[in-house]
Amino acid sequence: MKLSILMPVYNESATLQSAVKRVLDVKFPVEIELVIVDDGSTDGTRELYPQWADEPRVLVHEKATNGGKGSAIRKGAELATGDYVIMCDADLEYAPEEIPSLLAPILDGQATVVYGTRTFGSHNAYSYLYVLGNRGVTTVANILFNCYISDLETCFKLMPLALYRKLDVKSAGFGMEAEVTGKMLRAGVRPYEVPISYKARSREDGKKLTWKDGVEAIWILTRERFRKRVS
Repeated sequence: MKLSILMPVYNESATLQSAVKRVLDVKFPVEIELVIVDDGSTDGTRELYPQWADEPRVLVHEKATNGGKGSAIRKGAELATGDYVIMCDADLEYAPEEIPSLLAPILDGQATVVYGTRTFGSHNAYSYLYVLGNRGVTTVANILFNCYISDLETCFKLMPLALYRKLDVKSAGFGMEAEVTGKMLRAGVRPYEVPISYKARSREDGKKLTWKDGVEAIWILTRERFRKRVS
């Protein structure tokens, strides 16, 4: 089995080196590749990429302009060569060291899709409104699709690469998280959930998600739930 780790990057010069090092230092139980897609960074991030030119596990693609997280992930999925794929942001809110725990149910034959579920607390959530918004969007998904998932917006979504490509995610921005989940739930795929840690950053530190993304997520979930089936 080979795992493709997709890392969308936009103006992450402060954390990128550490994020890449932490991914490559993990003792994975499978072969891995790290596919970095730079989404038009302008803060000097692109000056960091030459240091990984001779690292066979790292592939870097630089987009000419910023298109959003969804567009970066879409490009990464096109370039990926693994059997499975997982998203891992470069902002260090998520711990790459915990990816093997998501692989375990796959390797044990218990699951096909695994989500890393975050537990929010005063030490790891910068905003109550952000947490409330995440719970609200997740609740909408559970009601629409009559299921129970705990964390729709989690970055750690592990699934077969072929399945991700089949979902044909069109959302260019953060709406891709809702589109991935909505399309999977509509198809009857229920993710296996594994608890993970989380270290939120503040707006001042570069947090990009806003309330508008929550509204968009609800619209996308509703659209996917009631989208006409193509015969």
